[in-house]
Amino acid sequence: MLYYSGFTRRLGDVDEGSTVTDFLPAERARGITIQSAAITFNWPPLPEGASLDQLAGPVLLPRSTQSHTINLIDTPGHADFTFEVLRSLRVLDGAVCILDGVAGVEAQTEKVWTQASHYNIPRIVFVNKLDREGAAFGKTVREIGTRLRALPAVCQIPWWRDGGGKLQGTGDAVGLRGLLWEDGGDGKTLKVFGLSELEQRDEKLAAEIKKARVALVELLSEYDDEMVEKFLECSEDHLQISATDITESLRRCVLHSPQSIIPIFAGASFRNIGVQPLLDAVVDLLPAPTERPDPEVSLGTISGGLRDLLSGNLVLTDHTLAPVSKGNKKALSNFKATFAMQNFTACALAFKVVNDARRGVLVYVRVYSGSVDRAAALFNTNLQVTERAPRLLQMYANDALEVSSIPAGQIGVIPGLKFARTGDTLVVYSGANPKTGPPAPLNSLQLRPITVPPPVFFTSVEPNSLAEEKHIAESLALLLREDPSLNVTIDEESGQTHLAGMGELHLEIARDRLIQDFKAKATIGNIEIGYREAILSSSTECTDIFDRDVAGKASKAGCTVSVSPLHDGNPNTLGSKDGGTTHTIELQDSNTLTIMTPTLHPDGSAINPEAPSLPPTLSMPILYSSLSTGVSAALARGPNQGYPLHSTSIRLTFTPETHLFASTTPASLSSAARMTVQHALRVARDAGGGAEGTILMEPVMMVTISVDEASLGGIVHDLSSARGGQVVSLDSEFSASGATAGAGIADGLPQIDPRKIYAPPDPFAGGAVEDDFGDVSTQARQIVARVPLKEMVGYLKHLRSLTGGRGTFVMSFDRFERMSRQREKVVLGELRGGFV
Repeated sequence: MLYYSGFTRRLGDVDEGSTVTDFLPAERARGITIQSAAITFNWPPLPEGASLDQLAGPVLLPRSTQSHTINLIDTPGHADFTFEVLRSLRVLDGAVCILDGVAGVEAQTEKVWTQASHYNIPRIVFVNKLDREGAAFGKTVREIGTRLRALPAVCQIPWWRDGGGKLQGTGDAVGLRGLLWEDGGDGKTLKVFGLSELEQRDEKLAAEIKKARVALVELLSEYDDEMVEKFLECSEDHLQISATDITESLRRCVLHSPQSIIPIFAGASFRNIGVQPLLDAVVDLLPAPTERPDPEVSLGTISGGLRDLLSGNLVLTDHTLAPVSKGNKKALSNFKATFAMQNFTACALAFKVVNDARRGVLVYVRVYSGSVDRAAALFNTNLQVTERAPRLLQMYANDALEVSSIPAGQIGVIPGLKFARTGDTLVVYSGANPKTGPPAPLNSLQLRPITVPPPVFFTSVEPNSLAEEKHIAESLALLLREDPSLNVTIDEESGQTHLAGMGELHLEIARDRLIQDFKAKATIGNIEIGYREAILSSSTECTDIFDRDVAGKASKAGCTVSVSPLHDGNPNTLGSKDGGTTHTIELQDSNTLTIMTPTLHPDGSAINPEAPSLPPTLSMPILYSSLSTGVSAALARGPNQGYPLHSTSIRLTFTPETHLFASTTPASLSSAARMTVQHALRVARDAGGGAEGTILMEPVMMVTISVDEASLGGIVHDLSSARGGQVVSLDSEFSASGATAGAGIADGLPQIDPRKIYAPPDPFAGGAVEDDFGDVSTQARQIVARVPLKEMVGYLKHLRSLTGGRGTFVMSFDRFERMSRQREKVVLGELRGGFV
């Protein structure tokens, strides 16, 4: 699979000025990608009426001479839609990073590059928009080395008309040829000139291609021993090495982990220049699904590779999910394990959910093993439910083709699933009970989950009438299934519904979809910032008993709770009790819950035979889950300002002698935990001085700003003085010692000396100067700062006014920080309309 960033404008018959994969009305209106979209196609194109099965045979070199199936995913570039990129990266086999030939390596590029490195995704780079005024291919290549800390292997160079005019084609350093596209054509036809022909037509380009080939061979020889052997076989003549040998050497370097060498290609997709060679490179250089590392899976406490699990190399136990004790260490017999694996038909990850107006809910899946067939029973190991796949689709952006199966390594779509969410693992197990699914521990198998970043902006959603409440609730539920980075909460006091997201644009799009796509009749409030509240003092132990009738049935349970603030991540240090079981759960917003059962064994039996144990209907996992649910509900609202609690340590003690009753249920346990934690929070607040017993915390963003040298001083002063920010780093020119003042995106990776990077000269590179060390340094500078989110609202307009429209920035959530009392007073005054 391939990461794609909107560079091929004519993969199908689409209107000029739009991309095939940007099909949402909001995407067309704003000219940006909002949702990731998948399309499937063959490259090179199949002959009329032919199929891949008919053309199957031994692998020929180069690989691009045979047709291959490519699943291509177009993802957004805007920082507010980072989660769309994250969930797509999770299922990719390879990536094409698209760079703007005018802007070069931008801040958001660095962010996505780091995410791709985290998943060890092989990458190639396409420098796009070289037909625009001011495009600088050489400058962009050097920035790949200095800012992304990767060694650029230039495989193509731009072919300018008359040596410095309009882009007309590319020079191929791998194949030693020139590729010329017809001016104003559709890009389907091009002329190819060999090196000898090129020397007569454009001697300057031919000489530059030779320089690029020499640099390419020298770079590959440093990292690939086979290339050294080829170089010696060709009498150390860089130009005599075949294009196939160069391509295979590049492939070995691309597939090496960690990847050091990045192949670079050039073009202008809007004019269809360079697109075909790029797709050839995708087939030639990026890996097939079988060449990727073993997908990581977990089964309760056991983790390992999916292929190891299927081959029987992963050790399983009968009670993987149960606490380890003497009675549950029995291993599966070889016969039983083999039988279980034989019935294990397929494993897939749901990485995206979309609500389609015509087809209903569509679940995008990546199949990692086996084959998902039509009408297969899919067991959701996250939700422990079984659903049928009535139909299977292969997507082409907004169009679909029905298929009978989705084999391993492919991306497909399953319509009609009612429960599957982003990040859920779906397995097919023949002979499984639809209610219970596969036998344990296979019913707990989960592929590596997709991490959801915390939302930092929120807005209120109010139905225009009571009759609209149900429709709005259903619409919000669909939005959340589509985009888990959105969050919906209900304020207890006001009953108001809050919709939270990653940024202003993110919430604006969600708001527009709610009103326009889902036809919800609601009033949407202003976008606000999600603050947190933290207690400053500890509470004494509080014991409460929940004793009420719920749905006409008696319900009674209790617990003992104490709370204290977490300082620098240190847990509550109140004295622990000897014996029993202690279970710690990490909750949202850096809260920690420690559940102590001093009289119980891990399996729920009593330590003292005369003391009560847990009843059969209330296991320890259910006890932990119920208490955790109640504690989380209590932490959702602070005792003073009503914001969610942050950095709080909760110690909860449960003893059956005093807290367990005949009418105790999981729901009553949750209610007891919620009531007791709220009581303890009020005690902690009063111990700290009432209104002064808590402090507000605000989200702080890590902001990366790109500006020119002339604007640097003004931006730094504005961040530090007017916005209360802290400058973390300023990038600096490369020094003789090889160190920079700025913090690179890949800390721990060696700095790349730009003097060792080959890059062709730029005819449009204005404002570049030679420094004392002989490399070309541009005037662009980068500032990394930590700034309160409140000060970044509407910052883009201010930045453009300070930089004459040239400044850009990207930000991501860093952490929540406590406010000073003075700042808290100002913020509360603004929130209350000027009254504190």
